[in-house]
Amino acid sequence: MPKKSKDATSPAGDDVNPSLDDMLANLAMAKKSGADTAVAADLQRCGLVAIIGRPNVGKSTLMNALVGQKVSITSRKAQTTRHRITGICTEGDSQFVFVDTPGFQTRHTVRGTAALNRNLNKTVQSTLMDVDVVLFLVEAGRFGPDDAKVLALCPKDKPVLLVANKLDLVSKREELFPWLQTMQEHHPFAEFVPLSAQKPADVKRLLEVVRRYLPQQGWWYDADALTDRTDRFMASEIIREKLFRLTGDELPYTSTVVIDAYTEEPPPPNKPKATGLVRIAATIIVERDPHKGMVIGDKGERLKRIGTEARTELERLLGTKVFLEIWVKVRSGWADDDARLRTYGYE
Repeated sequence: MPKKSKDATSPAGDDVNPSLDDMLANLAMAKKSGADTAVAADLQRCGLVAIIGRPNVGKSTLMNALVGQKVSITSRKAQTTRHRITGICTEGDSQFVFVDTPGFQTRHTVRGTAALNRNLNKTVQSTLMDVDVVLFLVEAGRFGPDDAKVLALCPKDKPVLLVANKLDLVSKREELFPWLQTMQEHHPFAEFVPLSAQKPADVKRLLEVVRRYLPQQGWWYDADALTDRTDRFMASEIIREKLFRLTGDELPYTSTVVIDAYTEEPPPPNKPKATGLVRIAATIIVERDPHKGMVIGDKGERLKRIGTEARTELERLLGTKVFLEIWVKVRSGWADDDARLRTYGYE
């Protein structure tokens, strides 16, 4: 399980524009006390916090900012997140267990993806049944039909915080007032938190808001834990991220990555300063033969670059040398086949 790195967070950035002070008066925060040290169990707070929103609204970026280190992959391609990703942040007496969900799929126009889309939406809906707090993420000043469909999923008996992301793109902050009034008509939000996920000060303020809604109970994870996902799972996600980033809009959304083998070798006993080695064999699954050519690229250059960038990031994550082999295979219809989805790790 990845642990917290000492340089995972950045210095605090700028505060939110003072013109929002009146609107945020109810967000007065108590000063945090204490460092990330052990806290008596009877004083601890811990809870499950879902991050939901339409595709490409910035859920994974916010998750990584809240945790202080990358645990959820990102790209400009919609539906990059396909699994329930857990990110853990322990601050003072509180442990936040964030869940980054797939963007709720409101459009089913891509042929051959019905089973995959059902799986993604089921993940979102099942997550909302278990959480203590919901962060409903939208772009500041915007609310469209796809946002409304996700909002309709929010439970009525749990606190839902309206998190307005990309605040830095709003030129006139006063325009948020009428928008906020309209949003309150859609749902009785417990809090309104405008922010930019790129600004550490905004992210810190969100943590302080969420903390008030965490139940008083013992922590579920070690204080330095970052995620409950295995290194094997993170390897498949990182390869998939590089695949999407380096193919752009060329490659259809119906492609995935399967880890065929993952083995760890300790360093040689006669070389105490040497690091170990992780050997990974992975397969990129695509729908059609032309897609295979897109991934491989001219003379294999694109596949080589996908492998190089993935290996570099994995070595940084795992703290050891990585030997990575990647193949590309065509499996037509996999995204509309429930049995194959289970085989590829979609629960």
